[in-house]
Amino acid sequence: MRLKFHLLGFDFPAFSYIRFLPSLTNPVVRLKMKSKTTRGSVDFVLCLTQNTGFVKEPILIDKTTNMNILVLSKGPQLYSTKSIVRAGEKRGHQMIVIDYSECNLIIEEGFPHIFYRGVRVDGIDAIIPRIGASGTFYGTSVIRHFEAMGVYALTSSEALLKSRSKLRSMQVLVNTGILMPKTIFPSPYLSMHRIEETVGLPCVIKLLSGTHGIGVILVNDRITAESILESYVKMKQRFIVQEFISEASGSDIRVLVIGGEVVAAMRRTARQGEFRSNLHRGGNSENIELSKEEQETALAAVKALGLEVAGVDMLQSKRGPLILEVNASPGLEGIETTTGIDVAGKMIDVIEGNRGLF
Repeated sequence: MRLKFHLLGFDFPAFSYIRFLPSLTNPVVRLKMKSKTTRGSVDFVLCLTQNTGFVKEPILIDKTTNMNILVLSKGPQLYSTKSIVRAGEKRGHQMIVIDYSECNLIIEEGFPHIFYRGVRVDGIDAIIPRIGASGTFYGTSVIRHFEAMGVYALTSSEALLKSRSKLRSMQVLVNTGILMPKTIFPSPYLSMHRIEETVGLPCVIKLLSGTHGIGVILVNDRITAESILESYVKMKQRFIVQEFISEASGSDIRVLVIGGEVVAAMRRTARQGEFRSNLHRGGNSENIELSKEEQETALAAVKALGLEVAGVDMLQSKRGPLILEVNASPGLEGIETTTGIDVAGKMIDVIEGNRGLF
C-alpha cells in the first residue's frame, strides 16, 4: 500500500509532512490522508493530539459543505483565535492557525503562491485575518497574495489598510457625514493656540501606535499639554489631539458589526479615577440596547471602510453618537463574555454565505 499525504489541498512526501507537523498550532490537528490500495482509494483522517499521538480512522469527507479555513494570527493561544477555531470546527470546517509573518510570498507571472515553513499552501477556501497593528504592512501583503490566489478574505487587504490608518479612516468617515470628536493631526509646528482654538482644554492626546488605552492622555492645562507635545515631537512619535467629551463620563460603546449587521453591543465604563474605559485597564462592561441612530452610525462607518467584520467604538454626546475608532480586528473576549453572543460564529456565517464567490 502506497501512502500519499494530503494536507489542506496540497500533497507532499513524508519528510515534509514530519517537518510541517510540529509547526501546526492547533492542540488537535486533523489531516486528510488518501490511501491507495488494489481495491481503490480510501479516505482517512489522521489525528495528532498532544497526549495520544496518532489515531487513524476512515471518514467521509463532504466536499460540498466543509471548507479549509486559515486563521492568520501570531497568537494561537489568544481567546479570540481559539473562539474562531471552535466556531469553525463546530460547523465542520478544517481550521488551521498560521503565523502570517512566517509566510513566504512567491511572485511568479500568472502563478502567485505561498510557502509556510517550507510547505506550499494550496487548497484554501477562506482566510480570517487577525493582524495586529505592528504587523499591518506584511500582514496586508499576505492577505493580498491570498486574494491573488483566489482565496476569500473575511477582511480584505484594502479594507484593513484603510481602517488601520487613523488619518485615512477619519478622512473617509468625515466625507460620509459621520460625526467624530474634533481632531487635529499635527505637524511639528503645531501651536498651543491652535489646540485651544480648535479642540479646547481639557483635551485628549493619543499616540497613533497605542492599543488598549496605552498612550492616551487626558490633559487639563496648557503647561502639561505643551510638555507632552514637545516630548512626542522630539521622540518623533505620531499622535493626534482630540476634544474631550465630558458628557460621556468615562464611558464608551463597542459595537460589533458583521456582514452588514449589528450583532452585539456593550457599554464600557472606566474604573474610578480613570477616564479610559478599556477593559484591559480595569474597566467594566455591560450589555446595551443601541438607539436607531447609534446602529445607523455604526453600520455607516463600517460600510464606508469596506469591512465585513469590525468593532466600532463610539461616544454618546450632546451632538449624537461620535465615532472614535473602527477596529478591523476586534477582540472577542469582552464582547462575547458580556453579551453571551457567539460573535465568532457570526464570522463563520459570513464566510459560508459568501461561498459562491470562491
